[in-house]
Amino acid sequence: MPTTFFDRRTLDFILHDWLGQGSESDSRETTSALLDLSERIAEDQFLSHYKKSDRDEPHATPQGTKTLPEIHTALKTYAEAGLFGAGFPAELGGLDLPFATTSASLGLFMAANIATSAFIMLTVANARLIATFGTPTQIDHFARPQIEGRIFGTMCLSEPQAGSSLGDIKTTARPDGEDRLGRRFRLTGNKMWISGGDHEITSNIIHLVLAKIPNADGTRDKGTRGISLFIVPKRLEDGSLNDIAVAGLNHKMGYRGIPNCLLNFGEGAAHPEGQPGAIGYLIGEPGQGLPIMFQMMNEARIGVGLGAAALAMRGFRHAVDYAQQRPQGRPPSGRGAGDPVPIIEHADVKRMLLAQKAYAEGALALVLYCAHLVDLADTLPHQAGRDDAARLLGLLTPIAKTWPSEWGLVANDLAIQVHGGYGYTRDFDVEQIYRDNRLNPIHEGTTGIQSIDLLGRKILRDRTNTIALLGARIADCASRASGHPPLARLAIELNEAWQILTATIDALAGLNDDARALENATPFLFAFGHTVVAWLWLDQAIICASDGADPFNAGKIAACRFFFESELPKLQGWLTPIRAFSTIASEMTPAQF
Repeated sequence: MPTTFFDRRTLDFILHDWLGQGSESDSRETTSALLDLSERIAEDQFLSHYKKSDRDEPHATPQGTKTLPEIHTALKTYAEAGLFGAGFPAELGGLDLPFATTSASLGLFMAANIATSAFIMLTVANARLIATFGTPTQIDHFARPQIEGRIFGTMCLSEPQAGSSLGDIKTTARPDGEDRLGRRFRLTGNKMWISGGDHEITSNIIHLVLAKIPNADGTRDKGTRGISLFIVPKRLEDGSLNDIAVAGLNHKMGYRGIPNCLLNFGEGAAHPEGQPGAIGYLIGEPGQGLPIMFQMMNEARIGVGLGAAALAMRGFRHAVDYAQQRPQGRPPSGRGAGDPVPIIEHADVKRMLLAQKAYAEGALALVLYCAHLVDLADTLPHQAGRDDAARLLGLLTPIAKTWPSEWGLVANDLAIQVHGGYGYTRDFDVEQIYRDNRLNPIHEGTTGIQSIDLLGRKILRDRTNTIALLGARIADCASRASGHPPLARLAIELNEAWQILTATIDALAGLNDDARALENATPFLFAFGHTVVAWLWLDQAIICASDGADPFNAGKIAACRFFFESELPKLQGWLTPIRAFSTIASEMTPAQF
C-alpha cells in the first residue's frame, strides 16, 4: 500500500521494471531494503515535524542560528543509518550504491520534509566534490566527516549584488601560505542565499566558496575567468571559529526549516600580521573554480528536480485521498437524486487528478532516468556507451532541473484546487507543499537561465550531435510502441513532435545570431521538456501494455494517453512564435511596460 506521502509502487516500477535497477535478485533485495528503511525513517522522523518546522523557523541568537530540535533528531537518525554515505565508495566509508538508488531514497525524504532534506542534499554534494577534486588530506579532514553525517556542507556561489551572474562576484581570496590542509587563503566578501549557512546541528560546517584571486598587480579578472574554489570551514582545525559572520537570515515562503543566510567572510578577527579574512583552502587549481563547482551544481540541479517531483507526488497523493473521502454533489445523470458522491466521481476532478499524475510521475521518471544516466556514464563496460550516457545527461540536466520545478508546481496548484476552499488553509498540507515547491523554479539557476543553457550551450553550440543521439532513442521507443495497438497512434505523434522540434532547432541554428536564437529560449525549453517527458511516458507504457487490465498498468497507460492528448499539442503554441523569429519581447521598451 502506498504511504500517505508517496506512492511506493510507482517508485519501485520506475526503478526496477523500467530502469532495471537491481536486475539481479540480491541487488534488487538491497535496493528494496534501502527504500524500506528510508520510507520508515522519512515517515517517523521527517514527516512528523513537517508543519512544525514551517511554523517555527530558524532564528538568530547571540550564540548563533538555532533550528528546530526535531530537525537535529531526524538528521542524526539519518546519519546513524549510514545514509549520508550510501552513494560513496567503500574506501570512503560508503555503501557504494548506484546514484539512481540513492536518489530514489532521497526522494522519499524530500516528499516527507523538503527543508530538512536540503541539509542532506547539500552535504552529500559537497562531500562528493571534495572527494573528487580534493587532496587526500582534504578528503580525510573535510569529506569523510560529511560522508559520516557528523558535519554538514554548503555551496556559496551567489552574492547580493551578483545574483546568478557569477562573473560579477566580488569575494576576494588572498594567498596566506600553506599548511597540511593545502594552499591557504584569506577570503573577504559576502555570500547570499546560503542554505544551511549557519546552525548548531553539527559541530562544524564546510562551505565551498567561489572567490577571485587578485593578479600580481592587484587587479581581478573580469567575468568568470579567474574564479577559484575554496574550502572554508566554520571552525578551524584547532576548534576556533573562522572569520565568518551571519549578517542576516532570509525569510522565505517555503523551505522554512533550513536557515538561509547572508554570510560575511573576513569582517571580524584579523590575521596576526593584520591581514583580515576567513581562512580557506584552495581546491583544484587557481581559475578552475567554476568548472569544478559545476559537479556540485549539476548534482544540485538534479536534486532540485528530484525535490520538485517528490513534492508533486506528495501533493497528488493528498489530492487523491481527499477526493476519495470528500462527498459533494451528485452525478449529472442522477438529476439531483440520491446521496452525495465522493468528488473523485466527477469528471472534472478526475481530469485534475489525471493531470497531476501525468506531471508528478512524469517528473519522477525524468529525474530518475537522469540519475540512471549518471550510473551508466560510470559503469558501462564500453567507453562509447559511457560517453553516450554522459552526453545525454549533459543535454537533459537543464530539463531535469526545470521541468519538474515548473510542472510539479502546476500539479501542486491542481492539488489545492481539488481540495477546494480547504486547499488554501493551513489545516491541509497542500498549501505548504505548494509554497515549498514554488522555490524550485528559482533554486540552482532560474528557468530562464536553464533555458539559455539548454538551447545555447547544449544544443546550438554542441559539436557532438547529441540531439541526434536523443533522436535515435526516441525513434527506437516509437518503433517498439507501434507494435502495441493501444500505443501505435502515440508513437506516430511522438515522431511528429520530434520532427517539429528538430526543424525548429535547424531554423534557429541557421540564424547564426545567438541573441535572436535565444530570445524565446524558455518556451523552447518547455517544448523540449514536454517532448522528452512524452517519450519517457511512452517508454513506460510499453512495459504496462503487456498487462493492461491491471489497474496500476491501466492507470499508467491512461496518464500517458492524457499527456499525449492534452499536453503534447502545446508544442505548437510554444514553437510557432519561435519559428517566426518573434522579437516582440526584445522590442519592448521599459516605458511601454
